[in-house]
Amino acid sequence: MMNNTMKNPVGNLPQGTTIIGKWHKERYTIVRTLGYGATGYVYLTRSSKGLAALKISENSMSITSEVNVLRHFSKVRGFSLGPSLLDVDDWERPNLGGKQSFSFYVMEYLEGEPLLSFVQKRGMEWAGILTLQLLTDLETLHQEGWVFGDLKPDNLIVTATPPKVRLIDVGGTTQHGRAIKEFTEFFDRGYWGLGSRKAEATYDLFAVAMIMIHICFPKQFQKNGEGGRKQLEEQIDKDAWLKRYKVVLLRALAGEYSSAHEMKTGMLAVMSKRNPTPTPKGTAQRPVSNKAKQGPAASTSRAARNTGSSQSQPVPKKATSKGWMETAVLLSVILFAYFFYLYGQVM
Repeated sequence: MMNNTMKNPVGNLPQGTTIIGKWHKERYTIVRTLGYGATGYVYLTRSSKGLAALKISENSMSITSEVNVLRHFSKVRGFSLGPSLLDVDDWERPNLGGKQSFSFYVMEYLEGEPLLSFVQKRGMEWAGILTLQLLTDLETLHQEGWVFGDLKPDNLIVTATPPKVRLIDVGGTTQHGRAIKEFTEFFDRGYWGLGSRKAEATYDLFAVAMIMIHICFPKQFQKNGEGGRKQLEEQIDKDAWLKRYKVVLLRALAGEYSSAHEMKTGMLAVMSKRNPTPTPKGTAQRPVSNKAKQGPAASTSRAARNTGSSQSQPVPKKATSKGWMETAVLLSVILFAYFFYLYGQVM
């Protein structure tokens, strides 16, 4: 990230500034700043076609590189790996010495909510679901020969209806096998001494694990004297949700997953074991978890409770045993349906 914004001629452009494309003559009026990084500034703009995100930089090569990435993504059918590319042009800005020319591109404005605030408002169940969605998109990205690189919550947004995590700011996206172009220390395995900064799938998967940790510890902790796996494992043990995924997290941190699909499979295995069928205790009525009630089988679970509560008179021992077996089977079906309901949300 750039610290000194005062010296950047395309930084901190005031609201109302109009950028006119040299070649396409499209006009973009700045609404506000969306963010900035090592490769340039991103502004929310208004044009004749509506709201759009415009990225502008002094470095025309970085703009060209990012445009090529977005164009490549647009060819991947059935997936939204990043925002759609809308325009590419140059802006000639008047100054004391004449005119300065800056390259820019315009992309789809993804309106949504930051990942962390979304999970904080809606609960940790969504942390797992959105992580699975992210791993699905990363698998496609990696198969196309790219690594996202600077993967962090700031570069993720959750769009609505239905909630979907989206990758934004492709400035750090790097072709497989090359050196990572951009990184943020907390999410970088090199910083933690757990791997190189070579662009490969395991680099992104390490960052996914760190994002999961960051969701539970929003105030980023610093690396201590020991650092590495031991410190991160201690942080995982401090949170009940993280401990549930401890095996998955430690494998991702150690670079043991060969693909995003493999990590996703590990996540799904943990999620499928979250609501095991209870062991009968000798009573005719079985409680149904709140989580099951929220799934698509809620009406079935209510029917199961009503059936159980209707047994107001003592029943013979054989009938009781048979009833327990039927109830256990029914609950297994309910929980199985709920698991596939969650699975369907992330596919």
